[in-house]
Amino acid sequence: MSKTEKTEKTVKSEKSEKGSKTAKELKEKLFLKKKNAYFHLSDADFEKCDKFCEGYKRFLDAAKTEREAAGFIERAAKAAGFVEFDKNKTYKPGDKVYRVNREKAVLLAVIGKEPIERGVNLIAAHIDSPRLDMKQNPLYEKDELGYFKTHYYGGIKKYQWTTVPLSLHGVIVKSDMTKISVNIGEDENDPVFCVSDLLPHLAATQMKRSATEIVKGEELNLIIGSRPFKDDEASEAVKLNILMLLNEKYGITEADFLSAELEAVPAFKARDIGFDRSLVGGYGQDDRVCAYTELMAILEAKNLKKTAVAVLTDKEETGSDGNTGLRSAYLKYFIADLAKTFGACGRDVLSASRCLSADVNAAFDPTFPDVFEKNNACVLNGGVCVTKFTGSRGKSGTSDASAEFVGEVRALLDKKDVIWQTGELGKVDIGGGGTVAAYIANLNIDTIDVGVPVMSMHAPFEITAKTDIYSAYKAFCAFIGG
Repeated sequence: MSKTEKTEKTVKSEKSEKGSKTAKELKEKLFLKKKNAYFHLSDADFEKCDKFCEGYKRFLDAAKTEREAAGFIERAAKAAGFVEFDKNKTYKPGDKVYRVNREKAVLLAVIGKEPIERGVNLIAAHIDSPRLDMKQNPLYEKDELGYFKTHYYGGIKKYQWTTVPLSLHGVIVKSDMTKISVNIGEDENDPVFCVSDLLPHLAATQMKRSATEIVKGEELNLIIGSRPFKDDEASEAVKLNILMLLNEKYGITEADFLSAELEAVPAFKARDIGFDRSLVGGYGQDDRVCAYTELMAILEAKNLKKTAVAVLTDKEETGSDGNTGLRSAYLKYFIADLAKTFGACGRDVLSASRCLSADVNAAFDPTFPDVFEKNNACVLNGGVCVTKFTGSRGKSGTSDASAEFVGEVRALLDKKDVIWQTGELGKVDIGGGGTVAAYIANLNIDTIDVGVPVMSMHAPFEITAKTDIYSAYKAFCAFIGG
């Protein structure tokens, strides 16, 4: 039989086979399949997932600010055998090093077997979250109530932050450079603080405001006391009494607030949600859910081919500016210093590297479906979300990963049996948002966003699915080891 006859016979056979298949069989073969983790994980996987999320909830409770998160990460790194990076030392495969940037950002690296000139596997998440910051001169009294003036940090719905119990975290640096740590409201015996709101009976005029103005920024005033100092002649007696209490406890005066960083965050703890305990509710899951999963992946890394670097960064919620945000040069400097210990050029290492920007995406919310384009929205329990591009409107502010790199990540996740999905942050011209991906891609690094779907993002109490959290951890392990 000639080659031509064989080819014709093969083609006829394929056509016959296609013709004999049912629509159901063809759909099974050709359509994109979206997975629900609960139909694909084993009982053993669910046990691991639940155990992993118990550790995650403890992290959320212990790390409510970027300083606390950085401190938690440093302690965990030391316990796992990481040592502080020294650019004047030499390192070998298997060595674990870290660097802390101003107590607000951390870099971790595990040295691989391949020459570092071939690049590093980089994962970057942020550890700051929306909150209420105290102004530099915050303390005042009005009509015999004591208040702190706040300036909200990041994108929030301001009305969500009223009538919520808040705790106060941060540092106060005195004029003699003594640093005082503050954490009030987390212990059950601590007092908490709150922002008041009008009762419905008196809110007719307030309710006519637009949603962005129902509570204005200058109305986010933190109630901190009402008891006056017992002196009939004292003016601002409530303020005086509060200062007296603070002076007794911390040794500070009002002037010390000028050099303080105090943050008000929700005082409640992370909790399971639902009769089935399938979801996690808590403050700061954007983006500490990716920070924790990334951290656990690199702490457990060993016998790596490529060097792995984990970045836990600050200031993402305000645009990544500042010397602890990823628009600064601290990542570039670290890679350059690390490369130099091997006699390599930092620029060459960066250009050969690849990165997962570990940041969350907006989970589809069936109560508010109109803002989502469902075919391209991620869902709870659909696995870790791969987001090719972020930005807004005409993809403004995005790095937009190449098809080649998307294909590489897709193949890796499938190979390692990671449950994953894709997502986009809302409909075109309605949604959009930014991550650190663009700033890392600007260093000539292949970069894509990979993170956990979050419902009620930027609210004081956000929602994630345990299966998605565990899938993110598995994805980061696969990427670091792949």
